[in-house]
Amino acid sequence: MNKQPRLNFWQIWNLSFGFLGVQFGFALQNANASRILSNLGADLHSLSLFWLVAPVMGLLIQPVVGAASDKTWNRFGRRSPYILGGAILSMIAMFFMPNAPYVISAGGVGALIFGALMLAVMDGSFNVTFQPFRALVADMTPEEQRNVGYSIQSFLINVGAVIGSALPFLLTWMGVQNNAPAGEVAPSVIWSFYLGGSILLLSVLVTVFKTKEYPPEKFEAYNNITAEDKEKKESFFYLLRNMPKTMKQLAVVQLFSWFPLFLMWVYATPAFAQHYWNTPIGDAGSPAYNEAANWVGLCFAAYSLFAALFSVAMPSLIRKTSRKFVYAIALLSGGIGFISTYLFHDPNMLFVSMIGIGVAWAAILAMPYAILSGSLPAKRMGIYMGLFNLTVVIPQIVSGLFGGSILKIFFHEQAIYILVLAGVMMMLGAVSVFFIKAEETSNS
Repeated sequence: MNKQPRLNFWQIWNLSFGFLGVQFGFALQNANASRILSNLGADLHSLSLFWLVAPVMGLLIQPVVGAASDKTWNRFGRRSPYILGGAILSMIAMFFMPNAPYVISAGGVGALIFGALMLAVMDGSFNVTFQPFRALVADMTPEEQRNVGYSIQSFLINVGAVIGSALPFLLTWMGVQNNAPAGEVAPSVIWSFYLGGSILLLSVLVTVFKTKEYPPEKFEAYNNITAEDKEKKESFFYLLRNMPKTMKQLAVVQLFSWFPLFLMWVYATPAFAQHYWNTPIGDAGSPAYNEAANWVGLCFAAYSLFAALFSVAMPSLIRKTSRKFVYAIALLSGGIGFISTYLFHDPNMLFVSMIGIGVAWAAILAMPYAILSGSLPAKRMGIYMGLFNLTVVIPQIVSGLFGGSILKIFFHEQAIYILVLAGVMMMLGAVSVFFIKAEETSNS
């Protein structure tokens, strides 16, 4: 088997640069989707149901795109056509979602449905771009550079998220209007989505045109893929039944990671508005609520900044300890961060909470893929990475289905307690890391 060449720093940087823009878009969605949907008329209990469109789109799209990209080759490459196509669709959806009241001039339920539809298109397009990026890093880097590759990817993701999350706050500070009449979206949010969509496409273009993917014959030589391997047909359900043991063990950790993250994205705005700004339950139009929503954006920017910094430190920490140790400590930090949001009463102290959440986020973005990539056959990297996304989206779907009921029945609509629940779950994730037994596979 020919040895796959090592990449220099800038080759790895360009390989992942598009993630900066993709996460710019994700960050705007995560920090503002609840705000937009609330502005359009969604009530507190239905928010998690509207948010379901995001993981459902991931569930449907990522395995399909993963399998298709495994079999694709054209002048743009193997993964790049999907990365670029998804970026273009993402930009279009980002332009339309905050403008739902103007597209559906009647407003009301029609605007809310259109906004939810654009959320589905936007998240589906993010997934078309996102999944091949994960496989691209595994395709292009030799095993000994995977920690660095996924850490740089995590760093760029979080740099994009810092800017994207803080953008409505920054535009408000620059004088852009932060309030809007009932049934409309604030201009600060609309312009943030315009800028986010544009940056997303530009950053993806850097990766597409600066990364030269290995042609099929080289890729096959580097990974010992034979003609017999290529002819072998394996169904989706066969691959699902025969997934590596490491993937199954990581799925448990993913459950305790993504369930709480989804709760945070959906409920952070009402939680902070109630707990720190004393807004009434169901209030989504007052200046205090909009101020809390901007603060959520700043907090999300902060946890992304801390995640970016931790991403830089991760390769060194892993060399001194192990992947599993770093992963577990990071999730424990996230659990403490979530619980501390209830203990504090000064919103400035939320930045302390975001340190732990940011450390966890950095690890969640990098460690599962670094652990898993060594257990997967190269010829099935795309489809297995797509299948692994089931462990990301299914916990979010479960969270979306039951989050509203948990909030109403157990917490009496006090959303801050949802974040405490998120913290307990992430601590359980830290414990479950130690049950992972990483496998190594030949690339055949």
